[in-house]
Amino acid sequence: MNVKRLSPCLRVSVACLAMLSLASEAFAQQRPLVTEDPETVGAGRVLVEAGLDYVRDAEFPVSGLEGRLLRVPLIGVSIGVSSIAEVQIDGGLYNRLQIARRSASAPLAAMVEVPGDTTSSVDDLVIGTKVRLVSEGATRPGFGFRFATKLPNASNESGLGLDTTDFFASLLVAKTAQSVRMVGNIGVGILGDPTRGDRQNDVLTYGMSFARAVTQRAEVVGEINGRANTRNGEPPPGTDSRSTIRFGARYTAGAVRADGAVLIGVTTRDPAFGVTAGFTYVFNAFQVP
Repeated sequence: MNVKRLSPCLRVSVACLAMLSLASEAFAQQRPLVTEDPETVGAGRVLVEAGLDYVRDAEFPVSGLEGRLLRVPLIGVSIGVSSIAEVQIDGGLYNRLQIARRSASAPLAAMVEVPGDTTSSVDDLVIGTKVRLVSEGATRPGFGFRFATKLPNASNESGLGLDTTDFFASLLVAKTAQSVRMVGNIGVGILGDPTRGDRQNDVLTYGMSFARAVTQRAEVVGEINGRANTRNGEPPPGTDSRSTIRFGARYTAGAVRADGAVLIGVTTRDPAFGVTAGFTYVFNAFQVP
């Protein structure tokens, strides 16, 4: 194809499509979005991402605490163990809640050991694996599968943790059309009841995101991501429906990408407003035999 003979608009579309195709391989994790792309980071590659979240009106219904929450640094590492599979480790080192309100009637309010107006804890650790099942074709979307386990690192004595181990499994799908990449997730989450050891709640997890290239380095991104309670009646504490809308931008320069987004809660349990910012770095780490 002779690019010089193409119209200016078509040349921009071709350049954006090429950029998105390369970005889907190098940056399979989609900070500041959380909807998972079925593309993996690549064999022998390591992806490192770091950032922060700051939200207002964060609510912890099990402990009865509510206030402004800072999570920093949020760290994610993805290791490409083959051309179609990667191992993921995600977590945070410091969560700090500036307490605005307390509810003494919350299920585990009596366990909270916070005398002042602030509390802090490490974040829960999530360990997962993602596998690309079907590569994207000219007319066919790409498909993948991800399963992950959340470990209870955040303590319920701080008011920020649930001390439950949760499991997630999702089907991933994505398709690029001209300068826009669309990604969808649908799956199930098995969430433990923090007040009882013999009960759980199975929730529907979902996500839908888009990334539109505006230049060869810059993208506008957005998503809605959350979970829906499937239980009849009142769900166990801390396992109710949650959903967040994110809208932001990414800028890629070589192996580094910077990002930022605003967060808007959808349900009454979600923070009303928040912001997130961070960066992602990808490098070749080892040779896969």
